[in-house]
Amino acid sequence: MELPVVTIAGKKTSKKAKLKDDVFGIEPNDHAVYLDVKQYLAHQRQGTSKAKERSEITGSRRKIRRQKGTGSARVGDIKNPIFRGGGRAFGPRPQDHGFKLNRKLKQVARKSALSYKVKDKCLTIIEDFKFDVPKTKEYANLLANLDMAGSRSLLIIAENDTNITLAARNIPKATVISAAHLNTYQILSAKTLVVCESAVTEIEKSFAK
Repeated sequence: MELPVVTIAGKKTSKKAKLKDDVFGIEPNDHAVYLDVKQYLAHQRQGTSKAKERSEITGSRRKIRRQKGTGSARVGDIKNPIFRGGGRAFGPRPQDHGFKLNRKLKQVARKSALSYKVKDKCLTIIEDFKFDVPKTKEYANLLANLDMAGSRSLLIIAENDTNITLAARNIPKATVISAAHLNTYQILSAKTLVVCESAVTEIEKSFAK
């Protein structure tokens, strides 16, 4: 599979990027995609919710009234969950919502997500570039040249580049990620993927491991 390579000015070059079919052209596995996205979102949860139960509430343990003969329901101490200010019955506790997935399944999910983008013609290969200084205007011009201004875009670079990352940070819906940190959720949430030439090789290497 081959895709044309464009410049940061949005013009096509004579070069073409060769994409491996076993990475960018597989039959998508929707269940693998679902599990990988579910795991990503689960790991984003803090899991720090906490409510005090009756054993953690400050208050006397004295029985409020005698057990029988009052005509009312029997009650214990003031920390009873049915009273205002009492403990919470079965309240939330800190927990880790994450779960484990096999590496091969996650690879299938990411290949599936990339294959969906190629199939929908939402993947653009761009020449490698550098910014001398981190200027938001330069990155905004790049998106405008590629007709992606205002839409949710994901730029995949071969390795971390501080200037490019900082230039894109203040632009809404624009994200920059290195090939090593690529994940299914961000691939699918972006309307368009922009992949640097050198990042294509890094992606294919990571999936070949």
